[in-house]
Amino acid sequence: MNVVIWTMASLLATMIAGPTGALAATKRADSPVAHFPSVKASNLEKRDFNLPADFEGKRNLVLVAFEREQQKDVDTWLRQMKQFEELDSGFHYYELPTIQRPGAFMRWFIDTGMRHGIPDRKARERTITLYLDKKPFLDSLLIVDQKKIYAFLVDREGNVLWKSDGDFDETKGAGLRSFLGEHRQ
Repeated sequence: MNVVIWTMASLLATMIAGPTGALAATKRADSPVAHFPSVKASNLEKRDFNLPADFEGKRNLVLVAFEREQQKDVDTWLRQMKQFEELDSGFHYYELPTIQRPGAFMRWFIDTGMRHGIPDRKARERTITLYLDKKPFLDSLLIVDQKKIYAFLVDREGNVLWKSDGDFDETKGAGLRSFLGEHRQ
């Protein structure tokens, strides 16, 4: 039953948001709202984070992926991030590989492999691997399909300001650009 409700809510949110994926400016009080939950994690440079409070920007694009093969989809977003940083000085972005909580050895193995596979220090700093019980995380962000990636623009309180899914394209870029331009301080 909950899956049906979440699926219908996500479909409704997409219909309201239109092709840009931006959230509607007005939300009904009784409709579910995505929220980035409190999560403790570390980046690939071993810095600890309490998210969303420790996100560095006023507006943070978080790219949530679930499978190694989705990195190519994440990369379509990463190639465009410089233009958004130039548009909004309060904008930061992060990669959040999201994995069902494994044991300590597997976490070490995964992090070590990713650390060695990413030569760029800045990229390692903005890659925060989430090892967690996925269900509450997915429910909080209204994610119903782990076969695609998600882009969420969130503030430090965890409010989802804008969202999209799948590869970056010009329509999604225009929606994000428009949102950032309208909400710059």
